[in-house]
Amino acid sequence: MSHTQLTHWKENGKVFDHRGFPIFYCHRGTSDKVLLCLHGFPASSFDYHKIWEDLAEKFAVIAFDMIGYGFSAKPERFAYTTFQQVDLLQALLKNLDVKKVHILAHDYGNTITQELLARQNEHRVDFSIETICFLNGALFPETHRPILAQKLLISPIGTLFGRFIPDSVFKNNLASIFGKRTQPTGEELNDFLTLFNHNGGKCIAHKLIRYMADRTKYRERWVPPLQTMTQPFLLINGSSDPVSGKHLVNRFREVVPRQTNIIELGGIGHFPHFEAPEIVLKHFFEFHAL
Repeated sequence: MSHTQLTHWKENGKVFDHRGFPIFYCHRGTSDKVLLCLHGFPASSFDYHKIWEDLAEKFAVIAFDMIGYGFSAKPERFAYTTFQQVDLLQALLKNLDVKKVHILAHDYGNTITQELLARQNEHRVDFSIETICFLNGALFPETHRPILAQKLLISPIGTLFGRFIPDSVFKNNLASIFGKRTQPTGEELNDFLTLFNHNGGKCIAHKLIRYMADRTKYRERWVPPLQTMTQPFLLINGSSDPVSGKHLVNRFREVVPRQTNIIELGGIGHFPHFEAPEIVLKHFFEFHAL
């Protein structure tokens, strides 16, 4: 069943040419309200497939695989910086003639959104950001608790580890950040692995993970916009996530005290939209008064 869903996802996607690189994206719905869904590492836009149809009933939904991820191009000679990913995002929305956008972001997608907010403050964004909803993700480098595979990828042996990481190690590390009672099935783990491996993904994993170092390097660029943003905001957090769970929420309340619209989901891990799709939809639609 899961493999069929992944095949269906790919068949219903489209390709956008970005500077000679094919970028996979999905676009569904006819509403004048546009929702952009941003995925994290080491995943893809397919993360949103469990809530996709429900979202498309209320929004015109866009989700794309960042370069280096999922079904998008994975060139070996590419820097894979956050700035390049945001350039891609802006080019895609310009191509689709999007003028206003609501954002639903997860994991690395949160960092992408932070850079968007920084550019917005510099008047370098040609669309308006209407609302923001963050799922689990390391908004602050000081709260990020990477798992072993991430530590190895960003280490001096990252190139070798990425290329030769056993499938079982990938699956076990991924499963470790889900809730104990919301574990992915074997088929779902195979889907994550298929997307990770697609088009030589293992060969560039050590480059993709550099965003962790960027979060520290650019903290003073990416954290202040959270403190000054004026958009309606919601944070939905799976408390049992060892990477960015309850401890992230505690730090968020310290750094951004005026933002109080926070939903904490006990027993849920790093992927709330995947582990508890109905609950996430309920809170997300309430946030949008839908």
